[in-house]
Amino acid sequence: GDTLAAIAKFHIAEDVGYISTGGGAFLEFLEGKTLPAIAALEARVKD
Repeated sequence: GDTLAAIAKFHIAEDVGYISTGGGAFLEFLEGKTLPAIAALEARVKD
């Protein structure tokens, strides 16, 4: 969200080749928090 808004505001779309959309989730993962999608996949493997 914020990244796309900044790109539009500063008109730099032609200079950007990649945008990660998992910033917040990735930071939570690094903090050791449980992410719902990961928990669901882990539960499925155990079954």
